[in-house]
Amino acid sequence: MKSDIKMPYDSKVIDVIKRMDKINRKLIILEKDNKFYSLISMGDIQRAIIKNIDLNTPAYKITRKEIKIASKSDSFEEIKELMFKYRMEFLPVVEKGNIYKIYFWEDVFGHSTYLNNEKIDIPAIIMAGGKGTRLKPITNVIPKPLIPIGEKTILEIIFEKFLRYGIHNFYLSVNYKHELIEYYLSNKNLKNLNIKYIKEDKPLGTAGSIRLIKDYIEENCFITNCDILINQDYIELLDYHVKNGNILTIVGVLKNDQIPYGVIEKDSKGNVKRINEKPNKSYLINSGMYIINKKAIEYIPENTYYNMTDLVEILIKNNEKVSYFPVSEKSWFDIGEWNKYQNTLDEYNKFKEFNF
Repeated sequence: MKSDIKMPYDSKVIDVIKRMDKINRKLIILEKDNKFYSLISMGDIQRAIIKNIDLNTPAYKITRKEIKIASKSDSFEEIKELMFKYRMEFLPVVEKGNIYKIYFWEDVFGHSTYLNNEKIDIPAIIMAGGKGTRLKPITNVIPKPLIPIGEKTILEIIFEKFLRYGIHNFYLSVNYKHELIEYYLSNKNLKNLNIKYIKEDKPLGTAGSIRLIKDYIEENCFITNCDILINQDYIELLDYHVKNGNILTIVGVLKNDQIPYGVIEKDSKGNVKRINEKPNKSYLINSGMYIINKKAIEYIPENTYYNMTDLVEILIKNNEKVSYFPVSEKSWFDIGEWNKYQNTLDEYNKFKEFNF
């Protein structure tokens, strides 16, 4: 598996993304003529996607000029300090273009978790009021937020992910079977959690209930559906949102589908130009996670059924800045449908935990 971290320097960006997803890493070594060329990270790719680069672009065109590598003269302590400071999945030791050794985080530090040590303290809203109709019959018995993944519920895993970044104030928008959710959480030893429930008297859609907590939000907050998990650094998400002056940032999932047929391409006169054999189609989908500024909440009408799509439309119409932050397909776990829930369980069972 570790040998898969090397790719030719002119590999297509989309192929680098696929490799990262396949080996569950966010960093790849690029080689030219069997010599070290550069490093490319998921962060490099995310910045390039935001700039609308073609995913068929050669990887070397989006690499940074300044990268972190080690030399043979560096001591182990220097290498360890460098890896820790920049949270590097691995660090190659390079001399005259040759890779002598690669230090992996899990080998140096003894565990696979590498986290941003910064802490943020903004609220998180969890949309937990849906009926989970696509997961029936199990949701006839328990609400979707209490669906189990391993020995925990998805709601507990969502809490744990936010807690790692210092986020401990949560607002749970509840409706369907809310008594069960409250009873379950009241009997769990959930430390450092401050949970407030937003009870909808009637269904308010995916955005309507956010209006109910407007007065509790000072500036920005996270919003997430209760049936998704995102393997992404939340510090990076918030930094991007703030630095770009976004009123709303949508976490977008980069989906790549291969059409299993030859696609006919034609000109304006109906003549066949060529047959594109099994082309790839890439697009961004809404993950169900957002960062929202308090100003955007003002656009949500009171006590009205209102979806996030409605909010996005009205913000754009009023020339407010709505942007997106891309993550790879394998960085997004969805349990909203049976097949997706099973895929999430399969991924969990590989590692017995999520490497977040």
